Amino acid sequence: MEVKAVTRYVRISPLKVRLVMDVVRGMPVDKALATLDYMPQKAAREVARTIKSAAANAEHNFEMDRSSLFIKYIYADQGPVLKRFMPRARGMANQIRKPTTHITVIVDDEANY
Repeated sequence: MEVKAVTRYVRISPLKVRLVMDVVRGMPVDKALATLDYMPQKAAREVARTIKSAAANAEHNFEMDRSSLFIKYIYADQGPVLKRFMPRARGMANQIRKPTTHITVIVDDEANY
């Protein structure tokens, strides 16, 4: 049975999050969390948080065994972009884009495969 967790409005670019996600896609949950613990990227903490949430949802809501869970789908969608302005020389202004990301993790137990 598939169990889902979503973290929305994370203040990181989706491209940076996808680079971290590619490393753990398809891994068992415990191995993925161990891998993310040693990654220096800020996105690794947010992805790990979402994976932990999906695993907790599976354990609590559906009585699934945590040791048999693996990451079936993991993806990052673009959220709204905060637009700010920075003053520049000669009275001009440049736009600063602050992107956000929605992280989705779907875990499943290996009994179905």
